[in-house]
Amino acid sequence: MAKYSTGSGGGGSGESCELCGAAGVETQSVNVAGAELEVCSDCAQHDDNATQSTDTERSDNRKKRAAQNTAKVHDAAKADASHWESGADYEDDQLPYLVSGYDDLVTEARQEAGYQLGELADELGIDEGDLLALEQGRAIQANLGGSVVAAVEQFLDLELVEGE
Repeated sequence: MAKYSTGSGGGGSGESCELCGAAGVETQSVNVAGAELEVCSDCAQHDDNATQSTDTERSDNRKKRAAQNTAKVHDAAKADASHWESGADYEDDQLPYLVSGYDDLVTEARQEAGYQLGELADELGIDEGDLLALEQGRAIQANLGGSVVAAVEQFLDLELVEGE
């Protein structure tokens, strides 16, 4: 029988799927795009009634995730931030204005001095991530302090601060 046929079959043995045309298969009645069809087990997944239950499950999962996210935001808003109040005071260690291309200057000077990134960071007593941020031109985004820049300037004999 041809695909999408809703008429009765023409003389074959066994039943055939009205959706894919597979012959000699066991069929079941499903609703596909508003039409009642006799389909094989492979095509039964296209049953509109089965899709509705899947849509309901998806909607329930979406609602559950939304409730979980709301709870997380609520918990975060109630969090105790008092431990941050006694932290470092970055007003005393502000990042100065840096010269254009400071990232390349630091990288070249480090390499000429024969240091690996981690070795120089250890030598200066600073975090390797801070030194990497300086070499990548991300000093502002990484919230580097002026003391990091000053240590690199002094050790590598560079001028990174504008107007010095």
